[in-house]
Amino acid sequence: MRRFAALYQSLDASTGTADKVAALQRYFGEAPAADAAWAVYFLAGGKPRQVLPTALLRSTACALAAIDDWLFEASYQAVGDLAETIALVLPPPVRRSDLGLAHWVEQRLLPLRGLSPIEQAAALREALAELDADERFLLVKLIGGGFRVGVSKLLVQRALAAHAGIDAKRIAQRLMGWTDARATVSAERFARLVAVEDEAGGSGDAGQPYPFFLAHPLQVAPQALGAVDDWLVEWKYDGIRAQIVRRAGGCWIWSRGEDLVTERFPELQAAAQALPEGTVLDGEIVVWRDGDAAPAPFTLLQQRIGRKTLGKKLLAEAPVAFIAYDLLELAGEDQRQQPQAERRAALQALLQGRALRISPLLAVESWPQLGAQREQSRALGVEGLMLKQRQGRYGSGRTKADGVWWKWKIDPLTVDAVLIYAQAGHGRRAGVYTDYTFAVWNRPPRDAAEAQAVVEAISARAPAQPGALQLLPVAKAYSGLSDAEFARVDREVRAHTLEKFGPVRSLRPTLVFELGFEGINRSARHKSGVALRFPRMLRIRDDKPLHEADTLQALEAMLGAADAQGATTASRAK
Repeated sequence: MRRFAALYQSLDASTGTADKVAALQRYFGEAPAADAAWAVYFLAGGKPRQVLPTALLRSTACALAAIDDWLFEASYQAVGDLAETIALVLPPPVRRSDLGLAHWVEQRLLPLRGLSPIEQAAALREALAELDADERFLLVKLIGGGFRVGVSKLLVQRALAAHAGIDAKRIAQRLMGWTDARATVSAERFARLVAVEDEAGGSGDAGQPYPFFLAHPLQVAPQALGAVDDWLVEWKYDGIRAQIVRRAGGCWIWSRGEDLVTERFPELQAAAQALPEGTVLDGEIVVWRDGDAAPAPFTLLQQRIGRKTLGKKLLAEAPVAFIAYDLLELAGEDQRQQPQAERRAALQALLQGRALRISPLLAVESWPQLGAQREQSRALGVEGLMLKQRQGRYGSGRTKADGVWWKWKIDPLTVDAVLIYAQAGHGRRAGVYTDYTFAVWNRPPRDAAEAQAVVEAISARAPAQPGALQLLPVAKAYSGLSDAEFARVDREVRAHTLEKFGPVRSLRPTLVFELGFEGINRSARHKSGVALRFPRMLRIRDDKPLHEADTLQALEAMLGAADAQGATTASRAK
């Protein structure tokens, strides 16, 4: 644990890529294989389930530090991070532990789930008595399921490749599925990860996918990409990126997050089972009903993902389709180094007459003509266009070394909303109010005076009257601003706080923000009746007074347009 805690602090304190890779390489060179295996799991994005409730963590910390809960809460509000607060308030350890990360995870942390609350508290006190502040911080992060570290998976791959003396692409391939909950983390598995030679017959895991190739957002005029004929163009579907792996008599479906989701999509599993052995496809999972000309909104797919049981009704209401757009393996041979156009031709030949869909290619004559097609994206239920170099290879991650994919998305929907609640961030932004809740007017204010009267009523904690003008929450957002802008809003939050509800502050409305979002849907869970998909802050609207912020009617008009587009699409299909 001590060695991994030191690595965590080194990665957290460093801003240089070379320094992070060097720290990782040193760790992998020094740590026992079992410890290194768990380190890879956590650094690659693995997150164990929370093993102890937050209330137990807090009460145990208060007892050990001999402080009241109110003082702990005040400290937490100042620090902004639970693990750091616990590490700071506890007295020095009474003894030191030299146990490694693997022992702590396997023998001390994971067994906590099966203990009674009294036994859990005793085990926690015992653990905290053996660790210093840095180790306690790490322990609480692991116990609470909130472990995060400022290092990308790509840097972990680079460090492992340098440690093992093998190509980083081979490490990337072997790392696929490493964090899947059903996989075993062990010294033996780490040895296979860094072995110079593959096991006889390949990786030893027939269901292993390939690293996903990721697209870059297009932020220049498409004409800057050169001749339009150099690119293959497809629609960008709004679903779940996935790979279908068909090998050794079985079929596996992996999400881009490296979760094995085969059992979640039985209809795809059945269709994929008909593929020839040694086939791996890359594509998108969407809900697509028979007879519809376009996929259903992503929210319907979300409903299916969130269900633990897939009943007949749900399978009928939300049937999924796999839209294939790349061929990564054919007849057991890796196809990723073949040009994009050749992989595409082979994919078309493979799927001819099969149940799986293929992403259609768009006819392209000029960039302006393609731009006009892009403007139809929202009506067709897609996010925009994908541009793929005709001669490009299939890379790993978001790299341009083998070729490039560009995602040319449509401009987001926007709304001008009022900031009404704020909460402090985490990690680097702990102690700064960066997580915001926004509202719109329930109807257009008559003038600035009426809007100001609402602000005064909010400041006086007066309850909203039925039918009266009021602000209705519609979205939460925490991204899109610069550090300087966050600092400015933080000062505004502290100056205009009305009440505190735990970590949340209610505010006197003073600021209007322009929010961007990908879609809008009806929602029975929200008082406003709407939910915005992927909201983020585009800018602070200093030029817009409160009474000119948007209204619920404006959002309902967007909903109406979306409903009309969906109805038109469905009628065309009939």
